[in-house]
Amino acid sequence: MTVLSPRTQRLLEAPVLPLLLSLAAPNVGEAVARITFLAADAIFVSWLGSDALAAAAVVLPLFLILQTATASGIGSGVSSSIGRALGAGDRALASSLAGVAAIIAVVGAAFTSGALLLFGPGLYAAMGLAAAPLELAIVYGAVLFGGSGFVWLMNVLANVSRGAGNMVVPATAIVIGEVFHLALSPALILGWGPFPELGIAGAALAALAAYAVGAAILVGHLASSAALVRLERIYLRLKRDEVVAILQVGAVAAGSAVLLQLTIFFMAGLIAGLGSATVAAYGAALRLELLQFPVTFAFGSAVITMVATAAGARDYDRARRAAWTGAAVTGAIGLGGGWLALRLGGGALAVFVVIAVVSVLFGAGLVVFMRVAFARLARG
Repeated sequence: MTVLSPRTQRLLEAPVLPLLLSLAAPNVGEAVARITFLAADAIFVSWLGSDALAAAAVVLPLFLILQTATASGIGSGVSSSIGRALGAGDRALASSLAGVAAIIAVVGAAFTSGALLLFGPGLYAAMGLAAAPLELAIVYGAVLFGGSGFVWLMNVLANVSRGAGNMVVPATAIVIGEVFHLALSPALILGWGPFPELGIAGAALAALAAYAVGAAILVGHLASSAALVRLERIYLRLKRDEVVAILQVGAVAAGSAVLLQLTIFFMAGLIAGLGSATVAAYGAALRLELLQFPVTFAFGSAVITMVATAAGARDYDRARRAAWTGAAVTGAIGLGGGWLALRLGGGALAVFVVIAVVSVLFGAGLVVFMRVAFARLARG
């Protein structure tokens, strides 16, 4: 008889709605912290002028492609495959998947860093930026994408932990990293204290510091005996079946995330010819649009873990209940936000309508995604 860990048993036996809310809560805190620090970072960059803001606005969508492709894309494949393994009672397979995921992160980082360092300057130039913001964009992008390994590693390892049902450790690691980001950003941009004045390159370095700190905390946790799924040297090798298990979900999710961010990137290109001030305003609006992330990300991560674990245990009824509950909760939050916007009116309307529409679409998309996943499991 397979002996499941208490954490896995809770995922399989606890009432669905309270479990969903408890798993989502740390993710909400994490996402809110990220957005808060992102807004603060925009303020720091604004101290350098509209050219710097325009440069950041052009590079930011490409960075968001990297962020969403690794966290919501490949990360979904990692967490779902590990959840299925633990639901089936196979901790050794789950740890092996964690090792494969770490290798995928290293390979993915090498590819994205090389591609974006090589083609990034040409992309920024194609956006029609004037000479001054274009020069700043090239510097900002070179630093940011040169350290993409930290982004890959932190996001992939965070989803290893989430797949095991532990949302608190990755949320804590990310929040601590963002505190470093907040402290280092003005210091490196403006040269406070012992730090050199690096301008927009300092903003990029501070952002990378957040990912580096988060990745270090996650490596420490996953290498310890406290982790349900361990990151061990014996598992650091590629296995075809496990790569397929991760990518058959992760590649589809990453493709969807990339398409969304590419749309944002090309929109920035359309308005780039209108001047630095206009592009900078677009970047500020883009950061406001990120307000929808806490809802979609928090509940999406929780639902994936719940569904994957139940599917691994062959409890498909519970998996469906988890998917429908997640869709209902996000839809209700979105519609509630839209109603509140209509009551408040004014500037709140646009923000809440965006949240409402995205949340409802996310809920519907979640159910479709789970149906596809069930069909694949049935064929397997």
